[in-house]
Amino acid sequence: MALWRIRATVDDRPGYLSVLTASLALRGVNILTVQVHTTEVGAVDDFLVDAPEQVTEAELRAAVERGRGRDCWVARSEARGLADEPTRVLGLAGRLVRDPEAAGATLRTLLGADAVTWRPSPTAASGGVGGTTMLLTDPAGGGYELRRREPSFTPAEYARAQALVELAATLARRDVDRVTLVLPDGAEVSVRPATAEDVPAVRELHAACSARSRQRRYLSGAADPSPARLRRLLEPARGTTLLATAGSGGAAEPVVAMANLLGEGDEAEAALLVRDDWQRRGLGSALLRRLVRHADRAGYAAVLLHVQAENTPMLRTLRRLDRPVAVERDGAVLTATLPLVPASAGWPAAGGAAGAVTGPPATAGRGACAGVVVPAQRSD
Repeated sequence: MALWRIRATVDDRPGYLSVLTASLALRGVNILTVQVHTTEVGAVDDFLVDAPEQVTEAELRAAVERGRGRDCWVARSEARGLADEPTRVLGLAGRLVRDPEAAGATLRTLLGADAVTWRPSPTAASGGVGGTTMLLTDPAGGGYELRRREPSFTPAEYARAQALVELAATLARRDVDRVTLVLPDGAEVSVRPATAEDVPAVRELHAACSARSRQRRYLSGAADPSPARLRRLLEPARGTTLLATAGSGGAAEPVVAMANLLGEGDEAEAALLVRDDWQRRGLGSALLRRLVRHADRAGYAAVLLHVQAENTPMLRTLRRLDRPVAVERDGAVLTATLPLVPASAGWPAAGGAAGAVTGPPATAGRGACAGVVVPAQRSD
């Protein structure tokens, strides 16, 4: 007996699948597993079958067509194909936990892709599937382009792949941004990525800040954001949010500062909120530098900062970044622009050979956008 993979589109009508399985049974073919991928043109059935050694690929294809299957694809399989699909996907997710930079290779294994290319600029507005090409959006910026000769990708495969990309981005962000900082006065703070579970601690941070600090942070009267808004700030769709906690104890310690980096199109928006008794100690400067480094890694083209003209401490913080800054004034608000080096410079061109996985170096991160906006906040 020999293992084969068969994929075919079957009209989603009562009895049609039984006709296909009966046609295969007449050739002595035993169906071991089946996955059903719902599409707009019908149900795409993915079979792993055990067939007699003498049955050829052409005979299997003919049996599928006699069973009212269309767009048939047939290929030899291996014993590892017997693995349960959810188990296989969980195994690949575990691989990403150990090595978040292995996203490209993991996608290739998951989908049997011939080429996986990471691009520093977004591949599409929202990703999607087009025949034998799949475009995935990287939450950190940029995206992946996958190609395979056959069979065509399905929406179910796209959903699995996008979930793995989002997992890899989350893991990479948390690994890179978890650190203990020693401030100039000797105090220690632990900086870590935020999660939705941090909403209560961040609400306590807002309550402990003066009205002036909150107003400088939000540049408006919305100084007490709702829990729903805080959840969006703590886990942005694109970008990152960092929390600084007093001491090196991590999550058990009170949150004394929050730094947001929110991506949108070719720009990102960042913001700082530092508790009053932790201002003028270098914490805001350290957090802003980490946001700018994150923007560098992610491939942003520039960092934009919105600062109240009277916020002298924040303006001093900008000068300490030791980067060229262009400043424009609109009433009481200054907009400072910090250009960054595009991450795409020197990267390999897209469209590698079959079986290739191309992308940024492991230390470069992923992304392709421009801009960071930092509303006013005392931070030196």
